[in-house]
Amino acid sequence: MLESAKSMINQASDRLQLSEENRKALLSANYKHSSTITVDGQDYSAFRVQHSNKRGPYKGGIRFHHEVDFDEVEALATLMSFKTAVVDIPLGGGKGGVVIDAKSHTKEHLEKVARAYVQALHKHLGPNKDIPAPDVNTNAEIIDWMVDEYQSITGDATRASFTGKSLSNGGSEGREEATGRGGVIVLREVLKRLRKSPKNITVAVQGIGNVGYYFSKIAHEELGVSIVAVSNSKQTLLSADGFNFTNTQYSRDIISLLEEQSDYQTDSDAIIREEVDVLVCAALDGSVRKDNESTVHAGIILELANGPVTHQAHELLHKKGTIIIPDIVANAGGVIVSYYEWLQNNNNEHWSVDEVRKKLDESLTTSTRSMIDYAEKHSISLKQAGFEIAIQRLI
Repeated sequence: MLESAKSMINQASDRLQLSEENRKALLSANYKHSSTITVDGQDYSAFRVQHSNKRGPYKGGIRFHHEVDFDEVEALATLMSFKTAVVDIPLGGGKGGVVIDAKSHTKEHLEKVARAYVQALHKHLGPNKDIPAPDVNTNAEIIDWMVDEYQSITGDATRASFTGKSLSNGGSEGREEATGRGGVIVLREVLKRLRKSPKNITVAVQGIGNVGYYFSKIAHEELGVSIVAVSNSKQTLLSADGFNFTNTQYSRDIISLLEEQSDYQTDSDAIIREEVDVLVCAALDGSVRKDNESTVHAGIILELANGPVTHQAHELLHKKGTIIIPDIVANAGGVIVSYYEWLQNNNNEHWSVDEVRKKLDESLTTSTRSMIDYAEKHSISLKQAGFEIAIQRLI
């Protein structure tokens, strides 16, 4: 992911004829913090990478995962700087992680890890310095523990030190659905420009987790697209008539409920090969690579995960005419609503879900149209357009 991100930054920098000083600043993180935290006799490596705060406080999630490392965290921090810049919110880019197999530990142990993370790194965090949020294997409850620990150490009572909190602890309405809803808004605007009716569009969703589920439900109910294939890490489900997400709610077992509607089940990798109009990549980075891009039949790829299409695959697909809607815009709904949460906390406000959705729609509609206009004007891909817009705001 870091290699792909840097390749796109270099490509955009070449076309913009940036100085080596500016290029180096874009490719390098401002700070890389690390610590070893000890909980119940077990040691865990903890990271926080702060890429850029030129446009505002660092912003980005904290993931608990046994395979997280500095390269991954740096890549995500870098992408966040570009994401906040291209959608024009006054925040920078950061990311954090703890090397832990979160699923094998008790809730009590994870709370101690969360608090230990804040104890180790609190000097680098804060409402006007660096504002973390949930990420892989972290959630509102874990963030609530972190907010409480930060307040007990620093005395800060705004709760603006973290976002993604529970509603009762200063969280924002609409946060859980934000990334998926944002992807729907961005796809809607691209289809409008292509003069394609959503009701005639078939969609395959790789990764029917939180983001993939909310995208599917909202796209089905509000755009009228037909979700004909969904997958998780174990299987792909197909439905010729499209899955019906009305009257469903998200759970980790959602794919089991969808099995009842499926016509056919196959291996998880088959989702990439489906002959659909839109392939939504909402699973892992590097899902579409040089060695499998030739099997992609979709005319549009929506990057809802971070870095799901490698740089090499992007270049090959772009030459074939595939439209790739880049992650830095497509999945920016989450950080935009996190920004709204931060504003609400700082102003001691609480917005309704309708107000949050309206603001999100306006923000991503503007950003998507600007990216499309820029790409058309300069005859470049949407991804390169997004990166070039971000670069010009970052320098």
